[in-house]
Amino acid sequence: MVKETKFYDLLDVSPDASDADLKKAYRKKALRLHPDKGGDPELFKEVTHAYEVLSDSQKRGLYDARGEAGLSDSGMGGGMDPQDLFSQLFGGGGGGFGGGGGFFGGGGRSQGPRRTKDLVHRVNVTLEDLYKGKTTKLALTRNISCGKCKGKGGKEGATRTCPTCNGRGVKITLRQMGPMIQQIQSGCDECSGSGETINPKDRCGVCKGKKVVPDKKVLEVHIDKGMKGGQTITFRGESDQSPGAETGDVIIVIEEKPHDRFKRQENDLVTEAELDLLTALAGGEFAIRHLDDRALLVKVHAGEVIKNGDIKIVRGQGMPSQRHHEPGDLYIKLSVKFPETIDAAAIPLLEQALPARSPVETFPKGIAVDEVEMDDVDLSRSGPGGSSMRDDDAMDEDEGEPRVQCAQQ
Repeated sequence: MVKETKFYDLLDVSPDASDADLKKAYRKKALRLHPDKGGDPELFKEVTHAYEVLSDSQKRGLYDARGEAGLSDSGMGGGMDPQDLFSQLFGGGGGGFGGGGGFFGGGGRSQGPRRTKDLVHRVNVTLEDLYKGKTTKLALTRNISCGKCKGKGGKEGATRTCPTCNGRGVKITLRQMGPMIQQIQSGCDECSGSGETINPKDRCGVCKGKKVVPDKKVLEVHIDKGMKGGQTITFRGESDQSPGAETGDVIIVIEEKPHDRFKRQENDLVTEAELDLLTALAGGEFAIRHLDDRALLVKVHAGEVIKNGDIKIVRGQGMPSQRHHEPGDLYIKLSVKFPETIDAAAIPLLEQALPARSPVETFPKGIAVDEVEMDDVDLSRSGPGGSSMRDDDAMDEDEGEPRVQCAQQ
């Protein structure tokens, strides 16, 4: 049992309503009671305060147990501004009703100056660019305030409030869909969303009353060593200008192109190298072309046997970190290439160098042993079950593929 039901009654819900039910009920009543829609400001405040209390589990528990008096005694009787809570749920000042908090008699806080949209551009860069760093130029076209009329759109005093939207820049259309009423907000066609109109004869001859003109801007984009795909570079205040509004930003998003030889894992690099059988067994060298003007000569020490699928690490040859440019590591996945044939005369030398052959399995008496020969397989022919041997082999190779997980050292 709850001590009071006033807040629940304001939202037209039962005391056992879920958080989702509370939110749905508030949205419905707030849209109907909003002062910009002709609703009662005081009732709107009460409904909003009720939702603020009931949507907070701690406040709701205290209200259920002790009512409004319990909230006051505990210091929780206040609350946030109704317009702020409404804006959190609906976005923007007043949910598109032209609200700036004025209908609360000065009690609502200002939502801040209007701001133009940010311009987002994507820049494709190679792994080499991210390894060495790079500066590139980006040309863009944006709107700036008209220098002729100084952003006024025409003669001094020529602007007037748009009669269609009453200066709000948006218009609200109500559409009934069955038992529900859908509210649609769109920019005002009469004033192009500016909230003001200018008589054609008084409009500026340069901007034609639009207050802004197109302008070309070239930005130097500095891509630092060690940056990653998805990171952003921000140019503050370089977006479109609009009189009476704060200028937005130009945001550059780094897009990393796939590389044909390296894969990046944070600050580490992963690559593959193929060794001939002699190098894998007896040592030698192989080279890796790096991401800058270098090649790494990698030594395989004599007596160190490299097996197919081995993974080795070269310290300090990975990607530089962005902040301090400290390098990660380079991981090398090794494969061994076997010769197609071997000269029979060299076999005794191999028998001397390699471990002895594994003994052939012996069988008890009564087991007949037949000697057979192996032939090459025609991979295009279908094997048992209807699938080709080539497909089966490919599947086996995929399932047995070692997975590389590189940890920062």
